[in-house]
Amino acid sequence: MVKIVSLIVFVLFLSEANAQDFARRQLEASPRHHEWVKVKSGEREVHCFVVFPEVSKEATVAIVIHENRGLTDWVRSFSDQLAKAGYIAVAPDMLSDFSTDYQKTSDFPSSDDARNAIYELAPEQVKNDLNAVQSYAAKMQAGNGKTVAIGFCWGGSQSFRFATNNDKLKAALVFYGSAPESASEIERITAPVYGFYGENDSRINSGIPATEKMMKEAGKIYDYVIYDGAGHAYMRQGDAPEELGDNKKARDESWKRIKTILSEI
Repeated sequence: MVKIVSLIVFVLFLSEANAQDFARRQLEASPRHHEWVKVKSGEREVHCFVVFPEVSKEATVAIVIHENRGLTDWVRSFSDQLAKAGYIAVAPDMLSDFSTDYQKTSDFPSSDDARNAIYELAPEQVKNDLNAVQSYAAKMQAGNGKTVAIGFCWGGSQSFRFATNNDKLKAALVFYGSAPESASEIERITAPVYGFYGENDSRINSGIPATEKMMKEAGKIYDYVIYDGAGHAYMRQGDAPEELGDNKKARDESWKRIKTILSEI
């Protein structure tokens, strides 16, 4: 049993490492403009990775909220892919100014350390940081004033929560993240919420019926798709060049849906 568990952990490690290698290569080959900015949030500064599309007019800004491993190369790669589709991407590092020693995700010794730190973040700090980033994004000179949130895993949950705390968002795209559990939070939502879920993700999917019920009772828009055969984190796994299965199919179908949703905002 120990050997089996060790093998599973090793395979997952290789999967994540391969995803990051592919992401780095994609970023290095990208012709789009990348830059780092610091957004003031109270007494703190939030490091943000920004990618601009090659377009002739102002664009909608997507705030990309990372997974529970922090602002990884794959999240930056996804942001670049958003810019390729014609949108400005702003990806905040929610581990910014975590401590004296760890000022951003890349300062942590490992992705496990970054994950552990993520779960130490105070909800109020996360809310304030995201609201500060939204304010910055809405005022970007190259932007059209419209902002949306797109989050994955932990970031998916934060994207849903973001919609309860900011009435200026035009949409919240939630990738395999949980929803707020109280009706009072749901009542505050003004933007449509779009869910993206993998079939083989019962931990997250088990909460969908209750979420759907609350959203319906509150008169909110909750439009979701469960992708056949896909697992948790299928967007990252489906990005790998060697992935040819259900995760890849779900990733491709999700990209079509993302572009449709954003084109209608």
